[in-house]
Amino acid sequence: MKNKYHILLVAFLICSTAVFAQQSGSISSQPRIKEEGKIVHNPHWFLSVQGGGAYTVGEAGFGDLLSPSIAISLGYKFTPLFGLRAEASGWQAKGGWVTPTTTYTYKYLQGSVDAMLDLGNLCCGFNPKRFFNAYLFLGVGLNGVFSNDEAVALNANGYKLHHLWTGKKAYVGGRGGLGANLHLNDHVGINLELNTNMLSDKFNSKKGRNADWQFNALAGFTFTFGKSYKKTVPVYYDVEQVTPTTVIEKSEFTPVVNQSKKEITVRDTLKQNIFFALNSARIQDDQQSKIASLVEYMKKHPTARMNVTGYADINTGNPRINNRLSETRAKNVAEALKVKGIAADRIIIDFKGDTVQPYSTPEENRVSICIAE
Repeated sequence: MKNKYHILLVAFLICSTAVFAQQSGSISSQPRIKEEGKIVHNPHWFLSVQGGGAYTVGEAGFGDLLSPSIAISLGYKFTPLFGLRAEASGWQAKGGWVTPTTTYTYKYLQGSVDAMLDLGNLCCGFNPKRFFNAYLFLGVGLNGVFSNDEAVALNANGYKLHHLWTGKKAYVGGRGGLGANLHLNDHVGINLELNTNMLSDKFNSKKGRNADWQFNALAGFTFTFGKSYKKTVPVYYDVEQVTPTTVIEKSEFTPVVNQSKKEITVRDTLKQNIFFALNSARIQDDQQSKIASLVEYMKKHPTARMNVTGYADINTGNPRINNRLSETRAKNVAEALKVKGIAADRIIIDFKGDTVQPYSTPEENRVSICIAE
């Protein structure tokens, strides 16, 4: 019985060792992540439908000059900060006369093009899940007016409207405003907007020697087509495959030849992030210690190579400026290494501009990422 027990114990230990070795080999062969995948902006179309009230500045009371207004717009978000939209808006406007007090209505329809700036992403960085996202816009439009029968009738009854128009007219106007999108899900949000329109002095048929102003308060929904964001693929280190060598003995009389085993040197990688100030490629004093550690590593490992990749913050500048800035950042780090005695052929320079954002905050993306291996 004791012999059987010993045999079973030995067999169990052998199986356990084999399983552990297999698992260890499997874990060690898994690739290591060099750069995590990041959430980045995905250019997309959007549609907004709004309704609310309009107030045309005039001589009557505020409530007397309120009128209904609707708007529909189609836009495209190019970057986390900038977008462009085309909008059609209008319905009814009102004018007023002081003595005797009376008001009159007329119709209008305005087509406009607006440039939009995302304030949420500008101030807090890109976040597609943020609930409250404010924006500013400026634009220009063509305002068409019609159905001015009430003003024509007043003028015929003795009210002297010096800029009275009949039929249909069109005037160029400027506009601007502030809005906010309240995130419900990836495709639908609640939209709130306040805008002002600077129109021709003839808009309300009255002579005022200055522009007519109309203000709108609107609410509605914004629909996003497709995804407003995407996740980049992680970058992995290459896995070195080691092929085992099996020695077969032909017979017991064959002399044993001692074969020297090939030593495989596993060298740790070193990663340093060299951060820069806004719109700057100068290596700051507090980053010099990182340069020193990279130099020490390269001198300790004479066969190692250094990958230096420059980046720029997408929330500032433009693609052309950011591309040049990221290139200069990478080259300045490489030059600092060369000055310390690192050969140029051991340094690989790359730059991404603002096309890749490796980190979640704008400050972290003003960086040159250095990986020595």
